Order: sequence, then C-alpha cells, then structure tokens
Amino acid sequence: MSMIRDLRAVVRPALRRAHGTPFDYDASRDRCAGGGASAIVDCAVYRDGRRASDHVSPAEAMRRVRAEGGFAWIGLHEPTEQEFAGIAKEFGLHPLAVEDAVHAHQRPKLERYDDTVFTVFKTIHYVEHAELTATSEVVETGEVMCFTGQDFIITVRHGGQGSLRALRHRLQEDAQLLGKGPSAVLHAIADQVVDGYIAVADAVQDDIDEVEIDVFSEPSKGSRRGGDAGRIYQLKREVLEFKRAVTPLMRPMQLLSERPMRLVDPDIQKYFRDVADHLARVHEQVVSFDDLLNSILQANLAQASVAQNEDMRKITSWAAICAVPTMIAGIYGMNFDHMPELHWKYGYPAVMVLTVAICVGIHRGFKRNGWL
Repeated sequence: MSMIRDLRAVVRPALRRAHGTPFDYDASRDRCAGGGASAIVDCAVYRDGRRASDHVSPAEAMRRVRAEGGFAWIGLHEPTEQEFAGIAKEFGLHPLAVEDAVHAHQRPKLERYDDTVFTVFKTIHYVEHAELTATSEVVETGEVMCFTGQDFIITVRHGGQGSLRALRHRLQEDAQLLGKGPSAVLHAIADQVVDGYIAVADAVQDDIDEVEIDVFSEPSKGSRRGGDAGRIYQLKREVLEFKRAVTPLMRPMQLLSERPMRLVDPDIQKYFRDVADHLARVHEQVVSFDDLLNSILQANLAQASVAQNEDMRKITSWAAICAVPTMIAGIYGMNFDHMPELHWKYGYPAVMVLTVAICVGIHRGFKRNGWL
C-alpha cells in the first residue's frame, strides 16, 4: 500500500513537470496555462452561503473576495511544489505548512500560523475483499489538508479516495451553514472524515468477528488449529494503520471544539463538539480492536502449542509401543548358544503373542489416559 502511494507521489509530479507547471489557471480548458493537467480541482467564491463565481483562478477569486466580500474555497489534488508556490504566495501561507501539504505523509495535527490554521486529516477507506487472507489489504489511507483563513479555505488532497466533490455540492445546498464562512467547510470536512472512520470501524469489526469465530470454533476434519496467525497479524497491522489516523486527531478536535478561535465561528464550534464525540467513540473502538486482536493472537498461539503437545504425546506413545518388539527382537538377535526357549517348539509363537499382548496393553493404557 505504502509502496503504491510513494510511487504515485513520484510519478504524478514527474508527469506534470513534463507538461509544464505554471500557476495561472485557464478555467475554459480546466488546465494550467502551459497545457499540463492542473492540480486545481475546483475554485470558487462564496458569498452569503451561495456560490458567487465559478471557473476563476485563485488570484481572481481573492481579488473578488477583497472587493465584494465572502470567501474563496480552492480545492487541489496532489499539487507539486511549483503548482502550489503561486497559491502559497498569494495567500501568505507559511513555508513549513506548505512543505507538509506538498509532500504529504503527515500525521493528523492542527497548527496555527499567524492568521491561518493548518489542519491535517487522515482519510481511511475500507478495502472490500471476498476472503480475509494473510496478505489482504483491509484499509487504505489518504490525506486531506486544510488551510483555513478569515476569507479563504484551501484543501489539498492526497490519495485516490476521500474526494470532496460531493461534500462541496452538499454544502452548496445549505446556504445557512455555508454562510458561516471557511470554518463551516472545515467542520464539514472533519465530519466527513470521522463519519468515514465510523463506517470503516464497523467493517473491521466484522473482520475481527470472523477471525474470532474461526479461532475458537472446532477445526474441521483435516484442518489444524493455529493456521489463522497470519490473518490475525495482518489484521492487527491494518488496525494499527487505522489507529495512527484516529489517535493523533483527538487533540486537534479537542482544540477546535473547546478552545475559542478567531477563525472558527462560535456557532460552528458547537458542531465540532459533535465531531469530537464521534471521534472519541471511534478511538475507543480502535483501541479495543487492538486489545482484542492481541487476545485472539495469544489464544491462537496457545491452541497451536496445545496441538503440538498433542502431536508429541502421540509420537511418544507410538514410540513406546514400538520399543517393545524392538527390545525383544534385539535380545533374541544376540546369537547366544544358551538362551531360554531358543530351541523350544512353541518359543516363536509364545514370543510373538507376548509381544502383541504387551503392545496392546500399552496402547490401551495410553488410550485411557488420552494420549492416543
């Protein structure tokens, strides 16, 4: 998963550099002025909760905002340094935040730079699979980064999932909420990300239940206990990836929901409390997933040890049974001239009967004690 994400991060900027990477935006062609595909997914001005302008460059959007009011919402997908440089200069974004937004692979966080709040969200997508195996990819991660200012919000998305297009359309239908400004968009993004966590948590719970049932159910004929260790470990790794997205986000949500911020509308802050509550519930689930998988893995390993002990007892029992005829055959194979029953007519049948009787007796004893 990480290898594919890293490869995409290298290839996509290389393709853009090959086609040109200027900042000027030609809306009529939805391309950069140099002809290469633009990282800008959408750019619009919103005034009184309604979309006031469409198909404009970021610079033109800010000119209209400063002249007529409202705020600009600019959405980008995996921009290169050259593509983002013009936007960063236009909006006065801090270089450290810009570097994080371009290179991605950041942990969820909230940072304040002068008049801008920089927020990083990890998006989680559940990967559907017909059967959970030791190599199954369960969750796929992406990132959404938000630069929130007094009259603008810039969203930078990394990864193939977590699109904000449907969210933008949904917000445009709620003029009252969108009229609260950029903080309303920031809340909507946080709410969508956390709702995605809830859906993924439910799906992962089903996978854990399936593994738990397989571990503690009676093995089918011909199968052995202990064969689920690979699946459990893979699921544990995926839950750890999930945990890395959820746990660091707790503190930013706490700040957005409890600490007054000039860039966050007081009415919107109440909505952040609801998001923080949902995130806390998901966090508890993910922590419980980790603990439960630890217990399942330990139980599985214990069952494997028990199975190995049973095998060793069976091997030991048969070795003890086979030792009897081996011992008797060894004694009578020493070729002494004077041995009991050596020239007796019924000596051979008597020895065979005695050998079988001793073996049967030992077998019954092991069977009675549960070794066979």
